Amino acid sequence: MIVHLTASTTDRSAHGIAQTIGALVADGTVRVGDRLPTVREVARAMSVSPTTVSEAWQTLQRHGIIETRRRRGTFVSERSGAMASRFWQVPVDRGLYDIDLSTGTPDPDLLPDPSAFFSAMGRAPQMTSYLDRPLLVALEDHLRADWPFDPEHITVVNGALDALDRVIATAIPFASKVIVSDPTFPPILDMLDLVGATAIGVALDSEGLIPEALAEALGANDVAAIIVQPRAQNPTGASWSSTRAAALAGILEPTSLLILEDDHSGPASGTELHSLGAHLPGRVTHIRSFSKSHGPDLRLAAIGGPSSPVMDLIRRRRLGPSWTSRLLQQLLLDMLQSPKVEAEVDHAAHMYRQRWSAMRESLSLRGVRVNPGSGLNMWVPVGDETVATVSLAANGIGVAPGRPFRVRIGGAPHLRVTTSVIATNPEAIADRIADAALLDPRA
Repeated sequence: MIVHLTASTTDRSAHGIAQTIGALVADGTVRVGDRLPTVREVARAMSVSPTTVSEAWQTLQRHGIIETRRRRGTFVSERSGAMASRFWQVPVDRGLYDIDLSTGTPDPDLLPDPSAFFSAMGRAPQMTSYLDRPLLVALEDHLRADWPFDPEHITVVNGALDALDRVIATAIPFASKVIVSDPTFPPILDMLDLVGATAIGVALDSEGLIPEALAEALGANDVAAIIVQPRAQNPTGASWSSTRAAALAGILEPTSLLILEDDHSGPASGTELHSLGAHLPGRVTHIRSFSKSHGPDLRLAAIGGPSSPVMDLIRRRRLGPSWTSRLLQQLLLDMLQSPKVEAEVDHAAHMYRQRWSAMRESLSLRGVRVNPGSGLNMWVPVGDETVATVSLAANGIGVAPGRPFRVRIGGAPHLRVTTSVIATNPEAIADRIADAALLDPRA
């Protein structure tokens, strides 16, 4: 194995050694069950310090690539993917609370009713061949007309998380470093864990990623990709201004990073989209979900951008599901072309914005300061996450603890509160949240 390792490694840092071993395991050169040489043997063969090799081993162990079996040594393990998922630490158990503010989902009462469009499905073109185009021509034309830049390729997949998962799995190598916002949406961290990548957290303010913090992260790390949410960021609700988007694009322009832009709430965000693609059209892969605006059961998101990774995703998908149901594509197209549905989506976005602002103002009057934002979720500072969560649960309110959203261990305690579903009694709910947020954990 040492021969393969020394021959394949050009970067002899801990990161480079871990990345090389991950690649050797992935291509079968090093097999499951193979015993690794000792730290000192590798250090001697590669002319690096044992500390460097130990750091590489720790990275591989953290991602389940290798395992230590007491005195027998270190072996390549099966990557079971059994790490504790952050995502499933977020929603509370359903049915336990009077009001569940942990879900991050839209208000069902504000979603358009698709039933009126089902009768039109009989007029949809009959798609009966596995060789038909994966994306309806009319839907592609509609998407391109409303895209924030002219994408080289565009397709649809089964929701924003499906798009993120497919791009991360195919385009981000093992042991890569990927910039994300801190806090960020937990499934993004889970997906990066699954491919053995390391998340580099960058702080945000009310306008999203802080340019100086982004520049610092790029300068301190060999980064392969960046994943961003340009509006209604989950969990904070932060949205880029045009000035902020331009500043971030200016920092990213000299790099060769994969830029993945997740517009997860789409038209339901309640704020204007300022895409990096308007500044870097040949560099940005943009995802737009329709789940929160038109209905979660549509399971549809569009992804558009340069050939790599979009065309890579399309080719790889041909080996599996090949396409997203063209019947659902036709249903989405009919809804997108309906003035009535457009008005309903606009109304929902207005209501979400109103509920968000009302809750922020109510909490402020009660001594809890929340940064400006929009969308479906709010990032509420608290004295202690566990104390606040338990206090709210005792009052029949479920919320999401902040820990799974944070990249760095520690940080100021917060709760993610889903404001989109607070349709009644907002003042009473604000009372409960503020009381919980201001509890002294030492009392």
